[in-house]
Amino acid sequence: MIHRLLADVIVVLHFAFIVFVVLGALPAYRWPKMVWVHIPCALWGAWIEITGGICPLTPIEVHFRRMGGTEGYAGGFIEHYLVPIIYPSGLTQADQLLLGGLVVAVNLSAYGFLLWRRRSGRPPDSGPPSPTDSAA
Repeated sequence: MIHRLLADVIVVLHFAFIVFVVLGALPAYRWPKMVWVHIPCALWGAWIEITGGICPLTPIEVHFRRMGGTEGYAGGFIEHYLVPIIYPSGLTQADQLLLGGLVVAVNLSAYGFLLWRRRSGRPPDSGPPSPTDSAA
């Protein structure tokens, strides 16, 4: 039971990491220091997809599943809903190159926009100008 729970926790962490890799540039608008955490993660995620590598979380999850007496992903909510997103069937190398390229494109766009905002003199976390800003 504990091994299956640990495997499920790894799947959730894996999914959260993937979401962070793809969308992690967005929090940098509010918290600029997040860039130092996100960029290495995004580079790692793109590298894994482009090279067809295996994330270290995958063998850890498989290890816990085997220790829990299961091999597949049949079963509960996590296996049914999250695993097909992380491990889609029929994923080809071309698909992985596309996904890696999308990770790079999304993040370059987000960081490009962030740099543009900074260079234009607007703080990254400021909203639209208030009416009193134009009166000054």
